[in-house]
Amino acid sequence: MKNKILMSLCAASVVTISGCATFAEVAGADTATLNAAATQGFNKTVNEARSTKTLDTSSTTYKRIYGVFNRLKPYADQMNQTGTKFDWQLAVLKSNQVNAYVAPGGKVVFYTGIVDKLNLTDAEIAAVMGHEMVHALEEHSKSKVGAQALTDLALGIGLSAAGVGQTGSAAAQLGSQIGIGLPYSRSLESRADQGGLMLMAKAGYNPQAAISLWEKMNKLDGAGGSSFLSTHPSNSQRIEAMRKNLAAAQAVYNQRR
Repeated sequence: MKNKILMSLCAASVVTISGCATFAEVAGADTATLNAAATQGFNKTVNEARSTKTLDTSSTTYKRIYGVFNRLKPYADQMNQTGTKFDWQLAVLKSNQVNAYVAPGGKVVFYTGIVDKLNLTDAEIAAVMGHEMVHALEEHSKSKVGAQALTDLALGIGLSAAGVGQTGSAAAQLGSQIGIGLPYSRSLESRADQGGLMLMAKAGYNPQAAISLWEKMNKLDGAGGSSFLSTHPSNSQRIEAMRKNLAAAQAVYNQRR
């Protein structure tokens, strides 16, 4: 009876964060399990990219992404309330794909295409990475896995907590296995937007860059879209919401100048 109530609540998006995350843990997708699955998938992604010579470790784009990554890490650690220390790692993949994500436990995957095609500044790279880091820090993948588990249960399909997406490249499998291939709810996106603004500001990046980033994303969407936008809805309402939350982040940034 308790699970039936929880299922109806999640389906109605009333407890999209705590309720669905709790159901994910019941289904076997607890923090330790998700982090272990992400680590395994990340290692497979790196090994595959290395064998196909698509692992970038030396280009100018790589160096810029790595620089932002290192600068954000200590502040991301300060925001970590999961009770588990993250082992932050970065893989930069040579690809025209406009995409990036951070898997549970701090496994960062960036495609060169998102930087090169959008001509991102370092601050805009920080906006992407900060947003994604917050998804990982707040364990939003757990909520998505829980929501998917509830959907599968309602349809009588059953659940394999980390077994979604058995075809395709290692990077695609990693994304699907821990819920990244599924769109985040509007509430989770809003939390990542707000948290990302604060994270980049604490690291000394002007949070105004988050606005210009999503404006670039919207322009790209009008020209045919991107992989990133398929799971990260970008629209004028979202940008307007970020503008309203900008003052607090801007104050943090100004204190560092």
